[in-house]
Amino acid sequence: AGENRKKSEQQQKHVAGDRGSSKMEDACDLYGRAANMFKMAKNWSDFLVDACWLCMSVAHYIFIVIFIVIFAFCCMCLLASGNAFSQAALLYLQMQSKHDAATNFVDAGNAFKKSDPQEAINCLNRAIEIYTDMGRFTIAAKHHVTIAEIYETELVDIDKAIAHYEQAADYYKGEESTSSANKCLLKVATYAAQLEQYPKAIEIYEQVATHAMDSTLLKYSAKDYFFKAALCHFCVDMLNAKLAVQKYEEMFPAFSDSRECKLVKKLLDAFEEQNLDAYTDAVKEYDTISRLDQWLTTMLLRIKKSLQDDESDLR
Repeated sequence: AGENRKKSEQQQKHVAGDRGSSKMEDACDLYGRAANMFKMAKNWSDFLVDACWLCMSVAHYIFIVIFIVIFAFCCMCLLASGNAFSQAALLYLQMQSKHDAATNFVDAGNAFKKSDPQEAINCLNRAIEIYTDMGRFTIAAKHHVTIAEIYETELVDIDKAIAHYEQAADYYKGEESTSSANKCLLKVATYAAQLEQYPKAIEIYEQVATHAMDSTLLKYSAKDYFFKAALCHFCVDMLNAKLAVQKYEEMFPAFSDSRECKLVKKLLDAFEEQNLDAYTDAVKEYDTISRLDQWLTTMLLRIKKSLQDDESDLR
């Protein structure tokens, strides 16, 4: 009788456990449905926001008020959607369902991106912790990139963006995804140069260029990376740039015939001759064929300023 009672109690606990698990699964499902409904409401609101912009363009200012109300509603929908996904993720964690928990944290992060960027980062970091614990480093790297982009565009914290791009690159390298790792590293190099961290930028550009020149598909881009590395050298010291160009020509003979290499050599000549006009003309000539982007413009202006300062010192 005692054994039968124990078995009965165990069966009851097992049934109760199944019911509890079933209730949690139902709750997760309901949170997921709610989150998706809020996303649908947000999408409809986006359409109304676009319509309001059109109306405002013809001076119907009453739509400004409508626009503000709808915009606020969009933010509320995103917040509600993010919160619902977060709650589902926490329930999945209690159920030891790591993959589902991580997926819901990612969905929550995507919902929070515009309405609450910091909370989006918190959710994505929770997902990254789970993925790294599961050994899914490629997926973790992808979400580090997303966090870096949020720091770039929404929170404008470049140092933190750099840190997440570097972490993503490390994970991609570990998974032998060299191309993805290099994309992240190039973002780091771009910002490092802008922040005048030239040795760091040079190291990355040379590393990526060396990898590119050994690839049939990427060989053409190697000259661009050597070009950027040379300009970073130039920002530090003219002699450094001259020696660097010689080294790059030896490493990658095709660099010698590129417009980028010829430009750097003209700039070096202008610098040696303290000829500001020649420097300006060389840049203008290059720009007529290959338009300068913001990064190149910044670097070239920094070098030009150092040339102007040298001219002033001579006077």
